[in-house]
Amino acid sequence: MADGERLVDLLMKEGAEYAEVRFQRNVEFGLVMKNGTPEPPEYSEAYGAGIRVISEGALAFASTNILGWDSLRETGMRALKTASATSGTASRTGLSKEKAIKKSWGANYKLLPTEVDTSTVIELLKDVDSTVLGVKGAKFPNRLLVLGGTVEEKEYMNSEGASMTSKVPRIGGYFLLTAFEEGKGSLQRIAQFGESGGWERVEIVDLVGLAKEEAEGISKNLLEGISVVPGRYDVVVGGEVSGIIAHEACGHPQEADRILGREAAQAGESYLKKDMLGRRIGNAVVNVSDLPSIPNSNGFYLYDDEGVKAAKKRLITNGIINEFLQNRETGHELGTKSNAAARATAYSREPIIRMSNTYVEPGGHSLEELFEGVKDGLYIKSFQEWNIDDTRWNNRYVGLEAYLIEGGELKAPVRSPVIEATTEVIFSSVEAVGKDLIFKAATCGKGQPEQGAPVWTGGPSMRMRGLYIKGR
Repeated sequence: MADGERLVDLLMKEGAEYAEVRFQRNVEFGLVMKNGTPEPPEYSEAYGAGIRVISEGALAFASTNILGWDSLRETGMRALKTASATSGTASRTGLSKEKAIKKSWGANYKLLPTEVDTSTVIELLKDVDSTVLGVKGAKFPNRLLVLGGTVEEKEYMNSEGASMTSKVPRIGGYFLLTAFEEGKGSLQRIAQFGESGGWERVEIVDLVGLAKEEAEGISKNLLEGISVVPGRYDVVVGGEVSGIIAHEACGHPQEADRILGREAAQAGESYLKKDMLGRRIGNAVVNVSDLPSIPNSNGFYLYDDEGVKAAKKRLITNGIINEFLQNRETGHELGTKSNAAARATAYSREPIIRMSNTYVEPGGHSLEELFEGVKDGLYIKSFQEWNIDDTRWNNRYVGLEAYLIEGGELKAPVRSPVIEATTEVIFSSVEAVGKDLIFKAATCGKGQPEQGAPVWTGGPSMRMRGLYIKGR
């Protein structure tokens, strides 16, 4: 911390208008089991410093994993010289005015997930594997199980007086299960899980129970699923589906850097323009938020990587575009404030605008009440595939576990129903929202170079009227 403060002081004396230093250590542990056979565990550690400066209105970033004073000074001066050299061609960068906070924070834990005994992980994955094999119905010839943990530690300081230290451990992984039956073909499912906290969170996630539920669902759908007749249906989607819609069709297009064009050649664009706050995009029952501070969430943080306190972002309120995800740079450009959406996944990555835990707010209906409102339709509980274009307008979601609804009751399983619609059509079709809010872990990709950030997607069940559904 002392060398970081010393470097910030030096850069300001050398002419920087703003300077910040972030020391970041990422430790990762993981184990893979393929078809019951464990592979050697993997362990990695990366530690270094990321430095940002503004000089003559230009922003520059540089990083190093050599943390002696000479290297830090050289890296900082390189960033300063780069900013000065590009000031004549780059657009001027400013930062929103924010309170300078000094804080130490983190996620609670009992045992760091990177320190758990390997044999413990192997035994747990063996239990998961045997559970999948014990599910009656389809065969599971291919089973890939991944489980591990990370610890992310940061020290941050800037020239405005902010300073932060943080420590966030996480557990996470995924199951890739392939079901097969002669004459029926195959069906594959990737089920990801992840939470912040110590190794004890694994018991709460209940991996054995999760694997059993997933295997039973895809087995039933593979063996009994019928093809959907293309046409317009009233559709009830489960929280996993509403969650991926919230993430892809709301969270990403409402990232202010994407709206302003910075991500255009990297992660895509947005159908939104900066003057579109207040635009109606859906029915009044649609509310979508992003909240980093949910305890034990995969996207958990209390302060972002610009030292700004985490806030709830109300992205869509009563069907209307209400707020963008912002960092200090876009807050300044749009004449507002940061809402603490800046994150970096490693010391060598610049903090950019990211989602955390993005979800559809729950309503007041039970799942049974949502079914009762459907005479002839579909229930799509989970998805196996999603696609969306670069402007986040044209959506495609392929159901995994799905069923016909007849007279308000679930009937035969349906194989791979496909929702294809624009973002506006999807949100405008939502008529009723359930109270059964759930969250699912995901890794959100963005940036150049790539940054895979841990997030939760979430939502309750929703009833949607008149969607066009076809088979895959």
